[in-house]
Amino acid sequence: MALALVQQQMSYGALYLYVGLFMLLVAGFVAVVLMAARLISPSRRSKAKSNVYETGELSVTDPWRPFPVRYYVFALLFLIFDVETAFLYPWAVIYRTLGLYGFVEMVVFVVILAAGLVYAWKKGALKWV
Repeated sequence: MALALVQQQMSYGALYLYVGLFMLLVAGFVAVVLMAARLISPSRRSKAKSNVYETGELSVTDPWRPFPVRYYVFALLFLIFDVETAFLYPWAVIYRTLGLYGFVEMVVFVVILAAGLVYAWKKGALKWV
């Protein structure tokens, strides 16, 4: 919609006015929905609802126990290389049109990621046990 308004050569002040009105409309809608949910929802307190998990299973251990940081590091490394794949696929699709410049840029990108992988490997972040 904003692109259509720009193409109609409206002033930026009018565009900001539309965006502001839209944000007010959205905020008002959210406020009305939250107030309606608060007013019509049942609020019966029970012991089952006050438990940490409401799945019907009793908690075995303390849910706030410390979690090993190793899992987060592993998940972060997985995410980085998953995003790398998301960047490599479109590059591979248009590789011929990019030429040497595109190739050099992707080599730099992969070398930086490989340096990070080697660093994580040397620090022992990839050891599972």
